[in-house]
Amino acid sequence: MSVQLTRQAIDLGIVTTNGPAMLSFYRDVLGLKYLRAMAMPDGGGVMHQMACGDSLIKLIVKEETPMQAPRGGVDGAAGYRYWTMSVSNLTPLLANCAAHGHKIVISEREPRPGVRMGMVEDPDGNCVEFLAIGH
Repeated sequence: MSVQLTRQAIDLGIVTTNGPAMLSFYRDVLGLKYLRAMAMPDGGGVMHQMACGDSLIKLIVKEETPMQAPRGGVDGAAGYRYWTMSVSNLTPLLANCAAHGHKIVISEREPRPGVRMGMVEDPDGNCVEFLAIGH
């Protein structure tokens, strides 16, 4: 049996102990709409929720330092390594990230005709890919 979605989006949880920098990156640099802060049920931190289109980005700020995932983007380790946002403003978005001191992992390029992409690291070293199709 296949999954039966009740919403055409996903929720992405990002766990960090670097709350202010991570919140600034996703809310202020990328401009995701801030929705709310919620205490974690276990009392171990706070969850900041931001809208990314119909999807929800959950930035979970832990009070105690959890085990760190290896850095290095796609080649750093197996498992979830990056996520993608489809955008219409790739060039200025990458420039804005760089202007705010965020590492551009993959400079803007055209991997196939009509498709442009670039990738940036958030303050924790997680990779975010930006994809522009036909823009």
